Amino acid sequence: MKKVVLGVTGGIAAYKAAELARLFVRSGAAVHVVMTPAATEFVNPLTFQVLTGNQVYVNMYGPREEGKIQHIDLLKDTDVVVIAPATANTIAKMARGLADNLLSTLYLAACCPVVVVPSMNVDMYKHRAVQENLRILAEHGCQVMDPDAGELACGVYGRGRMPEPLDILAFTRAVLRPKDLAGLKTLVSAGPTREPLDPVRFLSNPSTGLMGYALARALKERGAEVILISGQTHLQAPMGVKRIEVTTTEEMYNAVMDYYHDCRIIIKAAAVSDYRPLKVSEQKVKKNSTTLTIELAKNRDILLELGKNKGERFLVGFAAETEDVYKHAQEKLTRKNLDLIVVNNLKEPGAGFAVKTNRVSLIERSGKVEELPLMEKAELAHHILDRIAMMLQKQ
Repeated sequence: MKKVVLGVTGGIAAYKAAELARLFVRSGAAVHVVMTPAATEFVNPLTFQVLTGNQVYVNMYGPREEGKIQHIDLLKDTDVVVIAPATANTIAKMARGLADNLLSTLYLAACCPVVVVPSMNVDMYKHRAVQENLRILAEHGCQVMDPDAGELACGVYGRGRMPEPLDILAFTRAVLRPKDLAGLKTLVSAGPTREPLDPVRFLSNPSTGLMGYALARALKERGAEVILISGQTHLQAPMGVKRIEVTTTEEMYNAVMDYYHDCRIIIKAAAVSDYRPLKVSEQKVKKNSTTLTIELAKNRDILLELGKNKGERFLVGFAAETEDVYKHAQEKLTRKNLDLIVVNNLKEPGAGFAVKTNRVSLIERSGKVEELPLMEKAELAHHILDRIAMMLQKQ
């Protein structure tokens, strides 16, 4: 996305639109905010001006540059119009073609994709008139995002909450992304595994699951059906992705074996524990001595097992190395029968665990190597999928 017009209407969820604007800016888009007069009762336009660095538009008849028609000029080179929150009033105007403020007028002139994010009281949302208007907007080509269910501002529970800004960003990206992986069933593993030592301690690693979740989200944006098998993490599953939660490597092994059969693409991004304590104490281990010896047993190798039973599936592995990076990655690719391996050097700044960025190299089964620059994991996920899509076309 290079340019986004964000429409903000007069609902209590308008405060969430400020975070949405920040996320669009952070993703690299130029954001131009159009507010209805009612929206300014909830959020000061100055908030959006500071967040976006651009003028905020409210009045249809306000000052404008000579020779320019405001609602037409705003749409020039716009990739997408996102209306969030969209109140019942604005939805009705859009559906019926009314143009009595800048935002409703701008909508009628929009030739780019339009995303509509309803937000209102649950009974208002369920009303036949609102549902009919949403159906009309969908028929007119708008991409309508379902509201979340939960506690509403009025104190009742139900569907009508504006989704979280990160989910709206993902939905918008999905609208704009080419659906080059549509119809493919995929599996992604993510996050760390934990091997218990006693009821309060475990062996693990610093993985947060950011890379795996970014891949799951990117796959969904490109039309794939996604199963995400995740270790313990604070991250929320991307919208529309089926998440299976596990803790130990054995649990992840069993989950992967249960779900991989029908999958065309398998991406093993999880940081699994190679070993587990041979004995797990039923009680907390006390510090009765200055040293403690723990005997470890080797866990089953999930990626190796998948490689043995790969068939026509496309199998991707990850390698986090600290020395002889390409040598170890190539050996892993060959030994585990992978089609592609993503390798990074943990000693490089900005790469590895618990950071939003990564610097990796992609090594194909043919031996071809592509070194990628440091980038955010959300962007890297699509670089990886670009390579997968290209390799699938050649098969």
